[in-house]
Amino acid sequence: MSDILRLDGSSLSIADVYEVAYGGRKIEIAAPAWERVNAARRLIFELADRDVPVYGLNRGVGWNKDKTIEAVFFEQFNRNLIRSHSAGIAPYASEPEVRAVLLARLNTLLVGCSGADPSIVLRYAECLNRRVHPVLPLRGSVGAADITTLSHIGLAFIGEGEADYEGRRLPALEALSAAGLTPLTLGPRDGLAIVSSNAHAAGTGALVLHEIGELLELADIVYALSLEGLSGNVSPLEEGVHRVRPYPGQLRSVAVVRSALQDSDIWQHYNPESLQDPLSFRDACHIHGAAYDALGYTAEQLEIQLNGSDDNPCVLVDEGRIISCANFEAVSWTLGFEMLGSALHHVSRAACYRIIKLGTPSFTGLSRFLTPNEASSIGYCTAQKTATSLDAEIRHLSNPASADYIALAGEIEDHAANSPFVVAKTREILDRLRWIIGIEVLHAAQAVDLRNAASGKSVLGRGTRSIHAALRKQVPFLAEDRNISKDIETAYAMIKNGEMLEAAREAFATSL
Repeated sequence: MSDILRLDGSSLSIADVYEVAYGGRKIEIAAPAWERVNAARRLIFELADRDVPVYGLNRGVGWNKDKTIEAVFFEQFNRNLIRSHSAGIAPYASEPEVRAVLLARLNTLLVGCSGADPSIVLRYAECLNRRVHPVLPLRGSVGAADITTLSHIGLAFIGEGEADYEGRRLPALEALSAAGLTPLTLGPRDGLAIVSSNAHAAGTGALVLHEIGELLELADIVYALSLEGLSGNVSPLEEGVHRVRPYPGQLRSVAVVRSALQDSDIWQHYNPESLQDPLSFRDACHIHGAAYDALGYTAEQLEIQLNGSDDNPCVLVDEGRIISCANFEAVSWTLGFEMLGSALHHVSRAACYRIIKLGTPSFTGLSRFLTPNEASSIGYCTAQKTATSLDAEIRHLSNPASADYIALAGEIEDHAANSPFVVAKTREILDRLRWIIGIEVLHAAQAVDLRNAASGKSVLGRGTRSIHAALRKQVPFLAEDRNISKDIETAYAMIKNGEMLEAAREAFATSL
């Protein structure tokens, strides 16, 4: 990976967004992209000189589309547009989220269909590279372009509002000055170019998708450890049965699980009583696979968004025209997030059932609630309630919301997708699922340890052994009852910070 990401308006990936947001990767703009930006700007001035009626240029926006904007008022109109559209409310985006949003908008500007002044385009790059992060509220957008929230980025660009710089929240004018920047002066079309895009939902959505991909991979490995704890049947993992039903996500999931179980003695120690394991075990790769497929669809749709123009009006330089359109419509990839939310609920529910089954002697042959001593210890009894309460929250959050819109602006704006909210609730689903997978790995590790104590040390798989060892460094075997909230919190933290997945990946790398 190069230290610098070269943006061209057409090849930005979700992984790139994550690296810039969390890794602080610097960016630069490719020369052909600059040429497109400049060509579109020249056309804007040509149209302004000819007084061609253009939405957001010499005519108002929204319900005010019938109002004429004289050239002498271009700067005032665009400044007022930024101010009047700044209506977002708390909570506020984290610095990585702000960076993702800045990057998402910058790359769509480089498609060359906005007509924004090059200084506007450059300001996004400057803020990313100099780490000036405008304070960005996360609520207020209905997802028909995120105008109420993205306007706050515009405020910072013109020296108003606030921005975070070097760990401090400052008035934007001070933050710009500290970074060696000056406020921008806005010209024709500039205000609309800043406020009218889906960058809020798209940027934060890219981060959510990246993290979902990592959690699904870990969920596969934790499931594999649970299967070892159950001493379950591995026949559902046979490659042949998956080849005859080759859904891509299903194949991806079973490949991870088989890798995690490489060298495990579960392949040799067949349990005749597990001819048909509970479906939460037997179907895991199919369930996780469906989530992978939903993730793949949504990522594909979102990367089209990240590398396309969502500007209205749309500048078509080759045709010498600027055309009113609806390219800000986000329903295609927003529906992907809603589908993904439902898929993640299936992952959650199956994990909860595995947790319950692992605490049930008739399925495991182990002690009730995985207690080390049924006479003096209760074990993981109550953790079932924590997991299932989180699953209930996920079920609620997975309800669709993209169709919950109201006609606005004189009933002209009568469709929206609530994209930022849909992305936000998908992020909430993701976070609750981390807790549930954390509870599952506690049960799986305890079951493995109890089985070893009862029948001699078994050999775990290469991947499952790694996450078991990583967990046991921080969470000891439950030898007697203790406050298990602390154990759950530790497991959750190891999942969220990537520590557990990294341990497994290192083990996979050594097996190559």
